[in-house]
Amino acid sequence: MIDEPASRTALVLFSGGQDSATCLAWALQRFARVETLGFDYGQRHAIELDCRDKLLAGLKSLRPDWADKLGESHTLAIPTLAEISDTALTRNVAIEMGEGGLPNTFVPGRNLVFLTFAAALAYRRGVTDIVGGMCETDYSGYPDCRDETIRALQIALNLGMTRQFELHTPLMRLDKGATWTLAYELGGAELVDLIREHSHTCYLGERGARHEWGYGCGDCPACGLRAKGWREYVARSV
Repeated sequence: MIDEPASRTALVLFSGGQDSATCLAWALQRFARVETLGFDYGQRHAIELDCRDKLLAGLKSLRPDWADKLGESHTLAIPTLAEISDTALTRNVAIEMGEGGLPNTFVPGRNLVFLTFAAALAYRRGVTDIVGGMCETDYSGYPDCRDETIRALQIALNLGMTRQFELHTPLMRLDKGATWTLAYELGGAELVDLIREHSHTCYLGERGARHEWGYGCGDCPACGLRAKGWREYVARSV
């Protein structure tokens, strides 16, 4: 008999962004223990990794049961990903559309690598539930964010490691407005405010300008999606 989620441990891919912070709260509602994993891959917006501590501290202060559930926080350095990529997330170049209709913010293989490393870490730690913020609703067309990709990778990981991993993607069918709403449903206005104030989404790593939806340059595609989602969330909440 398979244990229910309430008795299992989950590993959450936690970058310090809005989506991963929401996924972390989602996991804390469902699992007995939750560990987090971030990746330093030479991204221009590596400042997002610095946001994690404040988010974790805030989550612990919001709910005592969440504080009890939060376990180890892991960070893996994968500099090779930046070395073999030529993208606007790993090079100081302008963000624009690239060949094949994909923006040059697409880092080829990134989610495939992240989930494979996450599964390897989960294997060592006896964890089978892995949570990621991939979404194919409000996204930039990245093929490794598609549900079809994630399901195929789950099969490959289970075959290659003889484990029964389950890759959870709670945001897969949600737009950014619905992601803000999910945060509210999970932790009320306090969680929404925590994510708005301390998570990071901007591709350029800009934390100087404060907008109604949080910090960012306000012009890159990531800021545009976050701002649009915030406006939709506020409109739905009225």
